[in-house]
Amino acid sequence: MQYQYQAESWGYYVPMRTSMVSDPLEKVARLASESAVVVFSISSCCMCHAVKRLFCGMGVNPTVYELDHDPRGKEIEKALMRLLGNSTSVPVVFIGGKLIGAMERVMASHISGTLVPLLKEAGALWL
Repeated sequence: MQYQYQAESWGYYVPMRTSMVSDPLEKVARLASESAVVVFSISSCCMCHAVKRLFCGMGVNPTVYELDHDPRGKEIEKALMRLLGNSTSVPVVFIGGKLIGAMERVMASHISGTLVPLLKEAGALWL
C-alpha cells in the first residue's frame, strides 16, 4: 500500500484499494484495524474537518479515508451508519481498531479526559 502524505494535510490519506472483501462492514473492520487512529470522513464535511484538526493538534496523525473519493464510499457510509445506529455517518473514528463513534463521542471523550489514554494505549500518542 502506498501512503500519500501531504505536508499541509491532517495525517495520512490512504486511497482505498479494491479488495476481495465484498461486505462493507468487513471492509470497515479491516481498514479500522490497520492503523492506530482511523477517521472515515467526507472532504467537505465541517465536523470531519474539526475532528481531524483535533487529532493533529494533539500530535496524532490519523489515517483518513475520504469516502467521497472512493467508488464504494456510499456503501461504506451506509455500513458506518448501521454501526453507529443513527443517521449521522461521518466522521467516524476508530482508535486501536475499536469504534469510538462520531464527533460527539470523540469530543465527550476529549472533555472527560479519556481520549488521551485511549490514544496512548493504541500507540498513537506517546507523551
